[in-house]
Amino acid sequence: MQQTPPVVIMTQPQRGGIYPQSSNWQTGLLDCCSDCGVCLCGIFCTVCLSCQVASDMNECCLCGTSVAMRTLYRTRYGIPGSICNDWMATVFCLTCSLCQIKRDINRRKEMNAF
Repeated sequence: MQQTPPVVIMTQPQRGGIYPQSSNWQTGLLDCCSDCGVCLCGIFCTVCLSCQVASDMNECCLCGTSVAMRTLYRTRYGIPGSICNDWMATVFCLTCSLCQIKRDINRRKEMNAF
């Protein structure tokens, strides 16, 4: 039984290709009133909202509130930003960050762009 050699990635994939060239968040970080259902779920059951976001993105339920999840979502849809900005939004306003991602997912689903 022969083992295949590991694949070595020499360059990282660049933006473009399967990702849109650029996009923006569908709502702002503090636009809680634009979807009261998501906002209430985020306030009263953050864990449930986290699991919904992770499920929408086909990720582990425990990853929904992570900086990595926000960064993954942002890069998947070509939303400008940085890991530092993602970290700050997640650390200083976790519920707002999570609600923003869920509102964005819902809006993209409505536009058949998710």
